[in-house]
Amino acid sequence: MGRILLIRHAQASFLEQNYDKLSAIGETQARRLGQHWARQKLLFDGVCSGPRVRHKQTTKIVAAAYRDAGIPFPEPVESPEFDEYQAEAVMKQGLPWLVESNGEVRKLHRAFQNSSDSDRLANFERMFEMLITKWVDGEVVLPAVESWPEFCARADRALSRCISANGRGQQLAIFCSAGLIGVAMRRALHLSSQDTLRATWMVRNSAFSEFLFSGDRFTLSTFNSFPHLDDVSLLTYR
Repeated sequence: MGRILLIRHAQASFLEQNYDKLSAIGETQARRLGQHWARQKLLFDGVCSGPRVRHKQTTKIVAAAYRDAGIPFPEPVESPEFDEYQAEAVMKQGLPWLVESNGEVRKLHRAFQNSSDSDRLANFERMFEMLITKWVDGEVVLPAVESWPEFCARADRALSRCISANGRGQQLAIFCSAGLIGVAMRRALHLSSQDTLRATWMVRNSAFSEFLFSGDRFTLSTFNSFPHLDDVSLLTYR
C-alpha cells in the first residue's frame, strides 16, 4: 500500500500582526521533526507543501535537517490545493455580523478586547471556535468566502489527485494545516462536518498523521503523532 504523511505546520505567530510565519518555538518543532525522521532514515518518494509561508518554512527546516544528516529529501512541490480553509476571511467578514446578532459572541468579544495577555489567547479561542462552528453549520453565510463544503471538496480532490498520481508502495509527505488533516480523517472514517472540525482542533503543531492508500481504499494508520516533541514546552495547538 502507499503511505501519506500529513504534517501540520509548526507553530505560527498567533495573535501577532503577521500570523503566517513560524515562531521561535515553531522553528524548534520543525527542526526536531526533521532530526527525528532523519535518525529513523525515513525516506520519501515525494514531498508537497501548501502555499502558506508557515507550510513552506516547516518544509524547509525539515529538509535542512535531512541535508545535515546526509539523507536525501525530495524537492518539495507547492500546491495551492493544499491550502487551509479561509479562517482569516471568516473572522474578518463573519465576526462583526455575529457580534451584532449573538449575545454570547458579543460577550466573548468584549472579554477578548478587555483581556490581559494571559487570558487573551483563551478568550480568542472560545470566540473563534464558536464562529467557525456556526460557519461550518451554515449559520454564518459569507458569499465572498470559500464555504466549508467547498473547502472539503477542494481538499478531497487534492488528496484524490495525489493518490492517483502515485503508485503502489510510494511514500509521500504533505506539509499543510489542520483543515486538510481533518478532511483526510473525514475521508477515512466518514465523519460528519462537526466531527471533522473537532478533529482539526486536536492536531498539534508539527504533529503528523499517517494514511494508507491502495486503489479506492484510504485508511487511517496513526493520528496526531508527535514523538519528536519530548519537551512539554513544545506541545502547542496555536
